[in-house]
Amino acid sequence: MASPIMFLTLLFSAASLIAISSANFNQDFQITWGDGRAKILNNGELLTLSLDKASGSGFQSQNEYLFGKIDMQLKLVAGNSAGTVTAYYLSSKGSTWDEIDFEFLGNLTGDPYTLHTNVFSQGKGNREQQFHLWFDPTADFHTYSILWNPNRIVFSVDGTPIREFKNWESNGVPFPKDQPMRIYSSLWNADDWATRGGLVKTDWTKAPFTASYKNFKAEACVLSGGQSSCSPSAPAGSRNSWLSEEMDSVSQERLKWVQKNYMIYNYCTDTRRFPQGLPTECKLP
Repeated sequence: MASPIMFLTLLFSAASLIAISSANFNQDFQITWGDGRAKILNNGELLTLSLDKASGSGFQSQNEYLFGKIDMQLKLVAGNSAGTVTAYYLSSKGSTWDEIDFEFLGNLTGDPYTLHTNVFSQGKGNREQQFHLWFDPTADFHTYSILWNPNRIVFSVDGTPIREFKNWESNGVPFPKDQPMRIYSSLWNADDWATRGGLVKTDWTKAPFTASYKNFKAEACVLSGGQSSCSPSAPAGSRNSWLSEEMDSVSQERLKWVQKNYMIYNYCTDTRRFPQGLPTECKLP
């Protein structure tokens, strides 16, 4: 069996590194649906998605990524957003897809959004963690980040980690590592489940609902035919250091603070959902 380093070296030979410091949505993304409800504005610096009673809207990245450190600034639907979902995620294709999810579940005016996270590998998810935020995500833009490398996935908000999902394949836990993924986002109506289990419906008199995006940034391995500059053993401080990045002690303390004060659901404590025993990763350090 090939060693992990050999496997990664072979994997990266089909990829090349791209670093995007100031994105242009016209170049980096394409609108995929919405009949004009999605718009790229300000010469590519701003993208907006809208939802009305007829339809929502969505976009996807031009590139497929194989590991990366990806930032996007979002300003969510303001006011009464109950019933709406703004999804921002990485995903591959096929019946055994991989996926890394941020989903923002709207709520009544004055009540907090629910930030829903999930990780799929080989078509299987059921790894939900949910949070409330410590600020109003509709008042201004905030940065939502995904670090995805061969060892871990870290979800962060404004640089504060809220969740870490480690690679426990040695313990039989599937981990997304060999399927390139695109970035997707959509704004859609899910009032059958999104707000309080579907008890609160979308108020269409408040439509159209709009979410805004800017300042996309990616340091990532992009699938291409060229040779890779993504080294699986990149030294700290190099442009590829995110490939081996770990959480330092400060980040770990921030993660504990968020999970203690703002986590509202954790699949790893839901014994009713898993009567035969919690998933394997929930029992590991």
